[in-house]
Amino acid sequence: MSRSDVTTRAAAGAHAARRIVVAGAWLRIPSAAPGVLRVRPLPGEATASYTQRLADTYRLTLPQLLDSTGITLHRHGTLPAAELHLNHSAAQHLAVLARTPLPHLTRALPHLALLGDAHGTGAAARWKRLETEQQPVRACTLCTRHRSHDATDTAWGHPAPHRLMCPRHQQAAPDPRLTSTVHTQGVPELAAAHHIHQRLLRHPRAATAWTTARAITTRWYDHQQHLTHRWHTRLTRLINDSPHLAATSSASPALLARDLVTYPETVGLARTLAALPNRPRHTTDDALNLLAHQLGLPHLPLNANDPLRIFLTHTRH
Repeated sequence: MSRSDVTTRAAAGAHAARRIVVAGAWLRIPSAAPGVLRVRPLPGEATASYTQRLADTYRLTLPQLLDSTGITLHRHGTLPAAELHLNHSAAQHLAVLARTPLPHLTRALPHLALLGDAHGTGAAARWKRLETEQQPVRACTLCTRHRSHDATDTAWGHPAPHRLMCPRHQQAAPDPRLTSTVHTQGVPELAAAHHIHQRLLRHPRAATAWTTARAITTRWYDHQQHLTHRWHTRLTRLINDSPHLAATSSASPALLARDLVTYPETVGLARTLAALPNRPRHTTDDALNLLAHQLGLPHLPLNANDPLRIFLTHTRH
């Protein structure tokens, strides 16, 4: 065999080897490759919701997206009844795909569960069923579409109380059993309450005042006290704009829309409670008159067991 024959065969072998390597590279998907598109999370979005939106953007199913990212999926589940829990490696892979630093993604996705595994373990995700009170609610469809490259209008999240509704697009979903958002254009006081709530957040006692106010208005609503006629009128307007409220078989519209119906009064009560001094010089009756004025009522005839009277009597003296 001449030297030229040896050279020719060696070159042919090297070329074939390159073909094999190139083919293998095409077949092998990197475990953590940056995505082509950047999909921004919604505030308080569920991990499963964000991951599903990523999959929708790339025209993949959720298992296909996780598999292509090198994440092993365990169990089965669906939103909003279940949440997707990622270990540390899987969360890192998701952050790389999303082109978002992991700390930023963790702040945006409150249930991005970093389970504390060793960093060297394989990337894994598993579905975990949620109790009803833990389930996310439907996010604003227009905000979702804007942040999903028009691939989907469906997202689920755990909004903070001051994000109960979207004031820009006049949508809200106060209960996870609602698969469609409620339109709030016919109840303008909800948007006004939203703006007041944003200002309330600056107060150092805002969180405590909100928790107390919500417990009080929920008790009034459930026992049909003080503001029943106003709340019934508001609920009727919401149903007129969103008939599916009355068509949801899992619960009554009065229950599904409770937090939305009571929202303006809850915000007003929370703002007043936050502003009351810790040790008021005024009597409980004076405080009740102030609160009645804030709620637009001539007076608040409270019995001894009313939660507001109990709060004023036992916690502010």
